[in-house]
Parts: sequence; structure tokens; C-alpha cells
Amino acid sequence: MTNNFEPLIIGFTCNWCSYRAADMAGTGREKYPPNIRLIRMMCSGRLDPMFVMKALSDGADGVMITGCHPGECHYLEQNYKALRRTILLKRTLGQMGVDPERVKLVWASAAEGVYLAKEIGIFVEEIREKGPLDWPSRKNPAISIVEKEEVSV
Repeated sequence: MTNNFEPLIIGFTCNWCSYRAADMAGTGREKYPPNIRLIRMMCSGRLDPMFVMKALSDGADGVMITGCHPGECHYLEQNYKALRRTILLKRTLGQMGVDPERVKLVWASAAEGVYLAKEIGIFVEEIREKGPLDWPSRKNPAISIVEKEEVSV
């Protein structure tokens, strides 16, 4: 792998816990790599697996999903739903030839800014070691075919 590679990580965060943990990390001046772009969602259980697939196909090298600890979800049991979906998503990615470890699920409460910053740092290093995601044709294959046909006509 090249030493110059800087991975792009997309982080889907729960509004009530992990997004606030990231905010806490910032206000506490906890440093974590700038490689992650956080997207706030109301709940980790609302994360459609297609959002993860889209992030990876559009250029992300890894995706971190974060939410409330099991049993502490503001929407009762939605984080269990996120856990089940993540397990199935990782299986699907593996069958597609994508390393399932490029998707990570982390539980972090609002008070765990230091912990979340540490987990982000660890994940960025793991993805850096793996190198860029070599997903065949990062562009939508259907669009690529249409573009080729329009050129040849």
C-alpha cells in the first residue's frame, strides 16, 4: 500500500448518542483523524443499508455506523435493528468481494466522546492499512453502459 493513501470514511451517527459524543469530543478538544465525514441520523435503526452501499460505491473507503448502546435507544429497540442490518450487510459485501471489515458498528453514548474519537482513529488506521477500496467501476455500471451507447450512436 502507498504511504500517501488517506482513506475517506463516512460515519452515520445517531442524533441522540453518538453524534453528541462526536460533539463532546470536539468541545473536549479530543483529536481524531479528519478522514471521517459524519452524517447525523435520528437513529442508527433508520440507516438503510443502501446508504452504506451508495457511500462505498461513490468513493468511501470505509463506513462507520454508530448508535446508542443496546438497551439505551431512544426509539426502544432500533439499535438492535441496526445490529441485525449491519450483520446482513457485511455478509452481502463479503459475497460481493468487498472486505466486510470496511464497515464497522460502534456503540457510543453522548458522554463517550473520548471513546468515539479513539474508535474513529482505530478505524481510520485499519482502513489505511487495507488501502483504497478497489470496487470495480465506482460509477454506476448502468450509467456507464448508457454513456458508451450514446457515444457510439
